[in-house]
Amino acid sequence: MKIALFGGAFNPVHSEHLNIVLAAKENLGMDKIIVIPTNISPHKKGVMTARGKDRLEMCRLAFADIEGVEVSDCELKRGGVSYSYVTCRHFKKLYPNDELYFIIGSDLFDSFHLWREPEEVLKCVTLTVCARVDAGALNAAEIKKFLLRFNKELVILAYIGKAVSSTRVRALAALGEDTAGLVPESVRLFIRKRRLYELNELLGVKKYLTEERWQHTVRVAVLAAEYSRAAGVYEIDAITTAALHDCAKYLPLNSEELKKFVPPQGVPKPVMHQYSGAFVAEHTFGIKDEGILNAIRYHTSGRENMSNLEKLIFLADFLEEGRDFEGVDKLRAKLKGGLDGCLLAALEHQLNYLKSTGATVYPLTERAYKYIKEHYYD
Repeated sequence: MKIALFGGAFNPVHSEHLNIVLAAKENLGMDKIIVIPTNISPHKKGVMTARGKDRLEMCRLAFADIEGVEVSDCELKRGGVSYSYVTCRHFKKLYPNDELYFIIGSDLFDSFHLWREPEEVLKCVTLTVCARVDAGALNAAEIKKFLLRFNKELVILAYIGKAVSSTRVRALAALGEDTAGLVPESVRLFIRKRRLYELNELLGVKKYLTEERWQHTVRVAVLAAEYSRAAGVYEIDAITTAALHDCAKYLPLNSEELKKFVPPQGVPKPVMHQYSGAFVAEHTFGIKDEGILNAIRYHTSGRENMSNLEKLIFLADFLEEGRDFEGVDKLRAKLKGGLDGCLLAALEHQLNYLKSTGATVYPLTERAYKYIKEHYYD
């Protein structure tokens, strides 16, 4: 019998997880696929994580109608950090005479050699790699490296998926947005019923914004969440800051929320909402974390020596998927290479635009650009 093991946080399980399983059944002729939610993933620190029993139940709901698929709670029962070599040993003992395969995405393939006991994994299973969105992610050089290092067979699952991620689902759910089309309907209903990932204290932001500005805010939160781990920022901090970054955009300075706010002098009107926003975040929404408040306070202008959270929110606001100015795609490509290089290019773009239109250039933006230019080395 051919059996594939498919492990992951499934936080939550989404539509592409189902498609990968279906592709493995159809293209590789698997007789059984065992879906295994992790207890604690060694690769995903700092993300908002649903309880194990909720992730297990979502997997059971998602795969209930697919014949030959079972969901295992072995890693959840074992507790602690979930290491693949331990799980592969477990199933090799259960199925000593069967062909075992282990499905991973191409995003994990590049770092497979850094896993705990990768050789032990390969003693038990044949690694099966799914290209997910980018077929080019499985380049010949990486495959050759794997074959030379491990001298083991590698199976490539011929399936190119869509750009769906659990991070996007969590960010949407955090702000009470619908996740239809990203997760199976049974999972969508489960998330909504249990209010999984929802940051209830942030839902009130919506009443301060137009629908268009709220959708911008949601897109900023999604982008910030997607890059939070690479930036070394807690996902919940990224989403919280993004949700609040424009909270005072439409509040007049004589509003009840800003009654005690003292506007700083010499601030151009388009920049003022970053300062009033930090005030509202603190005094209306109860945010006390100075790192979050500063990321709101400087999200439009930037400043010298920005924290990673400040850089992340500045760039997410500048580059969210609704923006379509000339050069935005190049800047988004730079973001994949790291915050600092992208920040330098984004600030340069912003300054050039402001100067070309005759708009007021806020000194903090000039200083932010000079600082990152002096301190960033490609």
